Amino acid sequence: MTDVALVTGTSSGMGMHTAVELAARGLRVVATMRDTTRSERLTQAAAERGVEVEVHALDVTDHAAAAGLVDQVGPVDILVNNAGQGSVSTAEQLTMAQIQAQLDINYLAPVNLAKLVLPGMRERGRGSILTVTSVGGTVGQPFADAYCGAKFAVEGFMQSLAVVAERFGVHVRVVEPAAVSSEFVANVVRPTEPGPYDELLNAYAARTAGAFANAQTPQAAAVAIADAALSSESRFRWQTSDGATAFVGVSLADLDGERVLGFTRPWIASS
Repeated sequence: MTDVALVTGTSSGMGMHTAVELAARGLRVVATMRDTTRSERLTQAAAERGVEVEVHALDVTDHAAAAGLVDQVGPVDILVNNAGQGSVSTAEQLTMAQIQAQLDINYLAPVNLAKLVLPGMRERGRGSILTVTSVGGTVGQPFADAYCGAKFAVEGFMQSLAVVAERFGVHVRVVEPAAVSSEFVANVVRPTEPGPYDELLNAYAARTAGAFANAQTPQAAAVAIADAALSSESRFRWQTSDGATAFVGVSLADLDGERVLGFTRPWIASS
C-alpha cells in the first residue's frame, strides 16, 4: 500500500514544492491550503513533474476541521507541518491578539496535527512527524519576538515528544530553513503605524533584504524537507542548507546567550 503524506501550507513556496517532491518519490500526497482557489500553481507544478496530488481546504488553526480531514484521509504515514506565518514587530508594538495568532498557527496547529496522526502511527509502529520551523526556532532575532517565541515553543514540544515517540517507531523531527525565496515574507505581519523603533526596524529590514537577496530556492529546501521526512536516520534537527546549519550553530553552542546577542546586535545598527 502506498504511504500517505499530509502536507500543510502548499499553495506556494516550500510547502508546494515539498508536496510535489514527495509525490515524485512515490507517495500519495494530501496537500492542504486555506484557499483552494489558489491551487493552480501546485497542480501545474505537479503536472510538470508528472505526478498528482490531492488538494484539500484546511485552515490549520481550526482544530476541528483538522480532525475531520485526518479522519477523511485515513492513516497518515508522514505529516509535514509546513503552514506558518511570520511577524515583524517588537513586544511593545504587538497586541496580545497578534501574539496569540502567532502561537495559533506556528505552535498550536502543528501540535494539534501531531496529536491527531500519532495514535495511528503508534498502533502501526511507524511514521514520521516533521515540522518546518526556522532558524528562528533556535536563534532569537530582533523584531521577531512573537514569531521566534512560537518557533522556539514548537521545537521544544517536538523535541520532548521525539524520544517517547521513537519507542513506538515514530520519528519526530524539525527542519530549520534560513532565508528561502517565497511568499512567506509578503505574508509577514508588520507594524502599520510609525513609532519609536522605526530607525532600528529600518536597519533590520535592510539587513533582511540582503539575506533574502541570496535566499535558497524553495525547490532546494523542499528536497531537504523530503529527505528528512523519509529518512530512517535517528536525527531530530535538520537544516535545509549549509547556511542554515551555520546559523543555528551560533545558538546551539551558546551556553550563556551572549554569542547570539553579539551576532544579532549589528542587525539593528543603522551605520
